Amino acid sequence: MPNLLFIGDIVGRPGRDIVYHELPRLREEMDLDFVVANAENAAGGSGLTARIAEELLGCGVDAITLGDHVWDQRGFESDIDRLERVCRPANLPENCPGRKFLVVERDGFRLGLFTVLGNQFIRMMADNPFPAAEAVIDSLKGETDAIMVEIHAEATSEKVAFGWYLDGRVCAVLGTHTHIPTADATVLPRGTGYLTDAGMTGPYQSVIGREVQPVVARFLDGMPRKFPVAEGDVRLCGALVKINATSGFCESIEQVTIFAPEN
Repeated sequence: MPNLLFIGDIVGRPGRDIVYHELPRLREEMDLDFVVANAENAAGGSGLTARIAEELLGCGVDAITLGDHVWDQRGFESDIDRLERVCRPANLPENCPGRKFLVVERDGFRLGLFTVLGNQFIRMMADNPFPAAEAVIDSLKGETDAIMVEIHAEATSEKVAFGWYLDGRVCAVLGTHTHIPTADATVLPRGTGYLTDAGMTGPYQSVIGREVQPVVARFLDGMPRKFPVAEGDVRLCGALVKINATSGFCESIEQVTIFAPEN
């Protein structure tokens, strides 16, 4: 029974450091076959660089997904094509660089994975995630033994509806973007594991990863400010999905929270 750990949005150096330090141990203790991480906030809290992607892949991450901050780091659009285990959201315009999906393999078991952006309250040009996901799933038929789909979206209603839409077609639908872990991990009736938000991997003594005072001040007066990445109460958050090797569907799913040792 393959075990998949999905790591929610890695935020800045604190998020990267806990992955670097804890993932080798977790791979052994959880008997992990696959580790997939959203790293769209890994570089200074916004975007990803090729160097950071390679560091994450080198410490035990098998595949990296991205979201609406995919192009925030200068020059990443020129680097993404050479990063073979990194994929951008599948429902971005066709002329965007990067892979729409990935297939990773362990002991002959092939896991397909991809991300779609939600349309509600996401200020980025993207196609409707529902038919876009269906098209990618159709293209992966015969190429995978199971498929994991990430929906990077703001509205919980859109995520929940998306999970029901794909129930019985994929092994898991996992939500990201809001940086707050939800308590609704479940296996839907047709065998798809679902979680509205996997949470943030980064500092929780913060406002979704940023220092508290500048964010609070912005809410009080509306003036622009820099929002540095916070540092306190660092956690690795995500979801552990156990996949039935025969059916390719979800046997169980649970929300995961790992605290940094210094906490």
